[in-house]
Amino acid sequence: TLICRASAAVLLLAGIALLFASDMVLPGLVSGYPKTGLWLGQLLGAAWLSVAALNWWNRSTIFGGIYGRPLVAANTALYLSSGLVLFRATGRPGASVALWPLAAVATIMTLAYGLLLFRGPFPRDPGARGAS
Repeated sequence: TLICRASAAVLLLAGIALLFASDMVLPGLVSGYPKTGLWLGQLLGAAWLSVAALNWWNRSTIFGGIYGRPLVAANTALYLSSGLVLFRATGRPGASVALWPLAAVATIMTLAYGLLLFRGPFPRDPGARGAS
């Protein structure tokens, strides 16, 4: 449940930033980002807000192993693909230094959801007590 709440918070903040401030966020992350492409950031922000809502509404559910597999798999795929894209972007010439913390957060969340996907609920997880 802690992972789900953290994921909801990360996606909520990023989603709001992209939905309402794409004109400030995207040019800061990608030098020369065209103003005509700001809609793409808003679209991504809307998608992240949707996953944040899904995570928040399922925050008291047991996750891991067979429990909540669709949500865990979706979050694993989201963070894994985001992390790979961000790490690739950091290696490009002229890449913003702000991409590194974003890539680190995506990697941490990928590992957390990956553990849930293949390991099962964490023993100290309050929602997992009834699962054993």
